[in-house]
Amino acid sequence: MAPRSGGSALTVSVPADTPGADGAPASVGPEFRLSLLLARHGGSTDARIREALTTSGVTPRHAIVLMHLDDGQVSQRDLGTRLGVDPSVLVTLLNALEDRDLVRRRRDPADRRRHIVEITEAGAAAATVLDAAIGRVEDELFADLTARERDTLLSLLARVRTTHPGACGGEADTDL
Repeated sequence: MAPRSGGSALTVSVPADTPGADGAPASVGPEFRLSLLLARHGGSTDARIREALTTSGVTPRHAIVLMHLDDGQVSQRDLGTRLGVDPSVLVTLLNALEDRDLVRRRRDPADRRRHIVEITEAGAAAATVLDAAIGRVEDELFADLTARERDTLLSLLARVRTTHPGACGGEADTDL
């Protein structure tokens, strides 16, 4: 298999428990360490997404919030749970989006302690543009994968444990 642009092809599979000459487990090179590959590709993907969103002035974190709200209004607490972020981080994200008239927060008439967050018309239009920009990045990144391979990758990545053992309340340790 020839190397693809932007990375190198992995053509050899080396089991982690393959013994070396002295019978001890052989060292596995960084090109065979899944965590290092994910970190490298994640960094590259993040940079490409940030570049694609530059003209919108919206960060990937803001785009994720808008995408979560695109299905309809949600309580601020539920939104924070979906995103796996601390309430103070969520407030900062929502303040920035509200300042740009992309989201609106209001008190729940049934429970004045609760805030309802909803996407505005401008936010919905921005979410459509952002989704298309991210789609173009994905098409470029995964051009060499079949639809079935993309589905498999999505399924596998959904099962990767990203919760840090020291995280409070078992929430995902994520940068969104």
